[in-house]
Amino acid sequence: MKNPNIARALRYYRKLNNLSVDEVSDYLTAQNIPTKSKTIYGWENGNSQPNADTLMTLCGYYKIENILETFGYTPMERSDGESPIILTREERNLLDAYHSHPEMKKAVQRLLQFEDEKAANS
Repeated sequence: MKNPNIARALRYYRKLNNLSVDEVSDYLTAQNIPTKSKTIYGWENGNSQPNADTLMTLCGYYKIENILETFGYTPMERSDGESPIILTREERNLLDAYHSHPEMKKAVQRLLQFEDEKAANS
């Protein structure tokens, strides 16, 4: 089943990045995904769609971070009823750094005043 949002998003992000169809074709070919300009026009017009690997390669080239939302998929609700947390690349990097440095967790919590909240809620 074709997703019409894919065509719109691919065209939008290609233009947003000031890329020509030929540039995208050359990039994909350099990534061992031989693609003609005509094929890219077909994707952007909704006549066909790229396979999942090609779509992911395009997302990287177009700097699309929130892939599901970009293509019109709504995030699933969390089990606690809250909206899902969607992190930017920077936020993901910060979280990874936080997890990889357990010796710094207390300092980070103090800096963000999490310790005060814990004391207040006790």
